[in-house]
Amino acid sequence: MAFQSLFSKHKLLSSYLFPLVQHKFIHSFPTQQISVPLLPELVNEISRIVSDHRHPRHDLELSLTPFSTQISTDLVEQVLKRCNHLGFSAHRFFLWAKSIPGFQHSVQSFHILVEILGRSKQFAILWDFLIETRESDSSCKITNEIFWIIFTAYSRADLPDGAIRSFVRMDEFGIKPSIIDVDLLLYTLCKKKHVRQAQQFFDQVKSHFLLTTKTYSILINGWGKIGDSGKARELFDAMLEQGCHVDLLAYNNLLEALCKGGHVDEAMDFLNDMLSKKVEPDAFTYSIFIRSYCDANNVHSAFGVLDKMRRCNLLPNVFTYNCIIKRLCKIKKVEEAYQLLDEMISSGLKPDTWSYNAIQAYHCDHCEVNRALKLISRMEKDVCFPDRHTYNMVLKLLIRIGRFDKATEVWECMGDKKFYPSVSTYSVMIHGLCKKKGKLEEACKYFAMMIDEGIPPYDTTIEMLRNRLLGLGLLDNIEILAAKMRQSTSCSIQELANIMIGARSAQNTWRRDESDIESD
Repeated sequence: MAFQSLFSKHKLLSSYLFPLVQHKFIHSFPTQQISVPLLPELVNEISRIVSDHRHPRHDLELSLTPFSTQISTDLVEQVLKRCNHLGFSAHRFFLWAKSIPGFQHSVQSFHILVEILGRSKQFAILWDFLIETRESDSSCKITNEIFWIIFTAYSRADLPDGAIRSFVRMDEFGIKPSIIDVDLLLYTLCKKKHVRQAQQFFDQVKSHFLLTTKTYSILINGWGKIGDSGKARELFDAMLEQGCHVDLLAYNNLLEALCKGGHVDEAMDFLNDMLSKKVEPDAFTYSIFIRSYCDANNVHSAFGVLDKMRRCNLLPNVFTYNCIIKRLCKIKKVEEAYQLLDEMISSGLKPDTWSYNAIQAYHCDHCEVNRALKLISRMEKDVCFPDRHTYNMVLKLLIRIGRFDKATEVWECMGDKKFYPSVSTYSVMIHGLCKKKGKLEEACKYFAMMIDEGIPPYDTTIEMLRNRLLGLGLLDNIEILAAKMRQSTSCSIQELANIMIGARSAQNTWRRDESDIESD
């Protein structure tokens, strides 16, 4: 790749440029205050229309026409956020709103759409959109932040070369790359474990920028992620040769790389080296060793480090506690896991759903119904509301052991707690009931509810339900469900009716790509 022509135009950038976040580079959109409250019903209705018109042949613009007088920048932002998994139709909605006389998109809407197109892997549409924006009088300007979003999208899509080509194209859009952009690209590549490509990029551009400790730290952390502590150590030594100041972040990244590579003793030596150079460890430093011991199933040593943190008045974060809780549950020491949960709360930390779900997984795996239900109640009491993973685990358990009454009770309570089941939770119910004798009618009931809610079911769910009905000779029931699907306001569900009647449509493959598919 020819970088010389690109970088010869740019001066070396000095250290007064804006610093990056120390541990993570997270892009967050600017928050705007909504001056006039939006009607949730209006957001819901437009979002549903966008969701129902996902295919190119669906006339989305015609269906949106009645709402043209009610469009505002806030409304567009809310709809885009709701439809963040619908790249093609979200782009059409954005263009439709732009065509309304007098309407002008906000910068935030522009950023959200770029992220949506990237997340949906609609890169051809994304670049055409950026070129059109560059050549128009749009109020939305293409900035470095836009390219940071694109770096992330390509890295997430496992297209590291695309991310690097995006960096090269910054100049095409009038943006001179800085060391911040280099760091952001390296970070996004390493985060998705495209470390070798990140290293190659670094080697090609390092002579054109003023490198910092942060730059080296990102790569050290990246090599650590893929378990190559040798490469991490080489970069650490290169950083010292360059005369970079070795800070706590650099040490922490090296310690993490060494621990992940299985060199815990060497990491301990570096920890002592830190102390001798008056670099004070923080809670993250010790958490590296805790996670390493937990991964090695050495809970005793993990607790030893935890005790040392307590003596140093360093508070572990939620993630560190979760590592120990999960390991305790794996070795069937669930009571000790509960004790850590109580310790978190007493120390002022708020456990997250992962904290509770690690314990919940243990109860469900061991068919402990009462304790599983009590844990859900405790989550609500602790103001950490159950998520889809929590409910899916518990519903699976209840159906598996035949406690259908309790499954119904949990389902009905979800609505009271403002939790609205998604396709994965409906699938748990339908798949589970289909496998139970005498429960096929109830499975059909949940399937009908899903259709009424406008949620396109998984292909496998339709096929399982159809095959069960077909096996019992209930052809009329198949036709009733297919008719219900054809009458849905969702174009996606209408097309899925072909699978219910046994005529799989080749056009259905696009739905799999854009659906917000969730794991059970």
